[in-house]
Amino acid sequence: MPEKALEILLEHAQRAALHAYAPYSGFRVGAALQLTSGEIVTGTNVENVSYGLTICAERAALVRAVSEFGPEIRVAAVAVANLNGAASPPCGACRQMLSEFVLPDAPVAFPAADGIRTMAFSEVLPLAFEMKLK
Repeated sequence: MPEKALEILLEHAQRAALHAYAPYSGFRVGAALQLTSGEIVTGTNVENVSYGLTICAERAALVRAVSEFGPEIRVAAVAVANLNGAASPPCGACRQMLSEFVLPDAPVAFPAADGIRTMAFSEVLPLAFEMKLK
């Protein structure tokens, strides 16, 4: 994916973070998915007083993508941003959920301690839990 396209995807993620509902942690995250169709779908984190019910931005974007475009979608790139200036790669649950739809070589861009880091999805989740469907 061209660097400029990834920058645009990160801008979408940053704008999505503005809509986060994070009254408990204050950690406002946005995610943007570039689908193989070219569509960009965003999501943001939505917290709940019972932290376990909180949904992360990446999963919110993925659920929205499936809801809007169907289960055949494939994700060509992922961008994550937050308004806190903290490192925030996708969490384990988000990585596993994305693994059902993301291309193995899809770039995943996220804030790291040393700035924005970009890795292929297969590097972000090298040992995804998989099951062959009949």
